[in-house]
Amino acid sequence: MSTETPESMPSAADQYATTKTFAELGVATPLVEALKEKGILTAFPIQAMTIADALAGRDICGKAKTGSGKTLGFGLPMLQRVAESDGFSNEGSGPARPRGLVLLPTRELAVQVHEVLEPLGKALGLHVNAVYGGADIEKQVKSLKKGCDIIIATPGRLIDLGDRGELNVENLDVLVLDEADRMADMGFMPQVEWVLRRIAEHPHQTLLFSATLDGAVDRLVKRYLTDPVFHEVASDSQTVSLMVHHFLNVHQMDRVKVAATICKSMNKTVIFCRTKRGADRLVEQLQKEGVNAAAIHGDLKQSQREKALADFAADKLPVLVATDVAARGIHIDGVDCVMHFDPPEDHKAYLHRSGRTARAGSTGVVVSLLLYNQIIEAEVIMRRIALKRPIVEIFSNNPHLKDLANWDPTLEESK
Repeated sequence: MSTETPESMPSAADQYATTKTFAELGVATPLVEALKEKGILTAFPIQAMTIADALAGRDICGKAKTGSGKTLGFGLPMLQRVAESDGFSNEGSGPARPRGLVLLPTRELAVQVHEVLEPLGKALGLHVNAVYGGADIEKQVKSLKKGCDIIIATPGRLIDLGDRGELNVENLDVLVLDEADRMADMGFMPQVEWVLRRIAEHPHQTLLFSATLDGAVDRLVKRYLTDPVFHEVASDSQTVSLMVHHFLNVHQMDRVKVAATICKSMNKTVIFCRTKRGADRLVEQLQKEGVNAAAIHGDLKQSQREKALADFAADKLPVLVATDVAARGIHIDGVDCVMHFDPPEDHKAYLHRSGRTARAGSTGVVVSLLLYNQIIEAEVIMRRIALKRPIVEIFSNNPHLKDLANWDPTLEESK
């Protein structure tokens, strides 16, 4: 499902293209051949920047947004270093003792990273496992006992397995912290430090990737990384410039119809709601308007969430309604529109939500539906991200809603 890879890169994505091949970066031949079979020939910037340093054993601190190609940026050197290190896949009795660990904030992200790295691991004879909450822990334990070189994990399930004596992380050679800022936002820093304290005495490499490097993430870097090399791509301002932003003042009784009209004009839309109940209610309302939609949030079974994401990625489902926490696992290219049905908490949440579109150098539409008492919040967010857009009152019968990508309300204002 994950499409954080160059094979899906649009031809207009010059900003994300490089001429560096993976062989030139020092990636092992079996991995280069496995990538070639998938049509992946050249590296994204974050990959070109980080792979050589990671293969040299340096700690990495990478600043990159979702969709910039981080998965291969940390995955290829981790796989290669683990394959070249002394050790075994820990098949049989006793706790699993992986040599590589990817720690990330959500189960959807764990599933998608596993889908990218598991076949590449096979090319090197490695067992790559995924463990996360919301799934059968006994099945995950059985999988670990069949062999365990690398684990892709969410913090809670990793600690659960450790407490049960099924997993020991003290002999890690490579630790990856992916979306460290999101783990901090979700309150996972104590669990992250649980891992870091356990491997402190064992020589290891840490690869940290985050959209921001302030606050708790900065403290983590200073305390636990050793002489890290810093790499950065795709700043927030660059990301914002690739999006068409609309701030629409709608009326309470017409808001769902406005949303439905927009959805019908797009191939893929992600809609954000603040609450689980609100997401479920909006799905029902959209379906009454003839829009095929499904929700993803924490109260749904993992199988339901995975099916919704799979259908959305495969173009079988045009609209996904998500809460903020669940949406942190949506890493799918080709999203035409992100809709803020409920306002984000702040400008960082606006950027993160909006980052579901305009991925891999392509453009996308971001639309905020604002009730009269939400306009001030939107104005604050625009100031914080240096974005100047008019807030336009609109109704569901307005023809502009069917072509938001090409509508510029500022031109109408100037007439």
